[in-house]
Amino acid sequence: MPFPVLRTPFVVLSEIISVLEPREIVTASFCSIKMERLLRSHYQQRKPLEWKLFMLDYDSYGCVEIAKSKMNIRTAVMMTRHIAELGVAHRSDKLRFSPECSILYTKDRVFGTKLIVDYVTDLFDLDVYGLVIDRTCTWAIDWINTRQEKMLGGMGLSANLKHNWYADATVDYVLRKVCATKCLSIRDNVSDHFRFDGKLGPAEHLVIQPYGHWVTINNLMNYDFNNILITGSSLSVSDFNSFLRHWRAGGSPRLAFLEVYFENDLTIFDNFDEDLEIVETNEVRRYRVVADEDREFEIQGGYSIQRTDGVKATINCDIRMFTMVVWHADRN
Repeated sequence: MPFPVLRTPFVVLSEIISVLEPREIVTASFCSIKMERLLRSHYQQRKPLEWKLFMLDYDSYGCVEIAKSKMNIRTAVMMTRHIAELGVAHRSDKLRFSPECSILYTKDRVFGTKLIVDYVTDLFDLDVYGLVIDRTCTWAIDWINTRQEKMLGGMGLSANLKHNWYADATVDYVLRKVCATKCLSIRDNVSDHFRFDGKLGPAEHLVIQPYGHWVTINNLMNYDFNNILITGSSLSVSDFNSFLRHWRAGGSPRLAFLEVYFENDLTIFDNFDEDLEIVETNEVRRYRVVADEDREFEIQGGYSIQRTDGVKATINCDIRMFTMVVWHADRN
């Protein structure tokens, strides 16, 4: 005999809803108009403050994912694909349900992506927290900025394997347009001639990999982030001496962690400029990179440098990488 769920008192229903996974909630919302209204009402009264909603639009599909905790483990709750992927001829959009998530098949992926993002954000009463796109989907940046007042927490530009030309114009556009409070990740390739003359930040994390050859020393000194990771770098030993001189004089004051991996092996850092007053150290210290998931590392020995205001940093470096940890009193 069917159980009359919608006749259950709202207090009981709210407890039932609270144990459902986001994917299950989205699927249940399609059962009926009354069920959809019930779920919307629940989340308008009990907004899931720890949940984060991510919009993905790359590699020929759009998707909405939700992370329920600080661990940032995301679960797909709704997806859109081109209707041709159904394998049969259809003239109208189709919604299909699978164990993974609900899938909307449509002739226009941009339209479909906007539709599922609007549906899920309205259902859970959440703004878009994170955006991940490739070079074919930069439309999403302006769309997000016009549909919500809250600034993005994270933004990621991924490489598109189907389009292997250099993404100079796209990367420049993203760097100039995006505003994110937590993390900016650039993973697309650019030509050897690409340069960016703007500033980035303030935010917490910057990741440029694996194509970081375009980052100049002026870029590095103009980036305002707590944690920076760059791989494929073409910076030189002279560049790092200039950066350390900049930092020692009070530049990049919020920097807590910098790690750079080189495109080509460099001469070992064993002869810093004398005015930097760098000394060798045997200290073994631990430090945390504070992100959605805090990670703790250990740095052994290396070199010690002190800023004019007394703040110290430890440097570890070899022919392949350069690491700098700043020992802020309030972060360690």
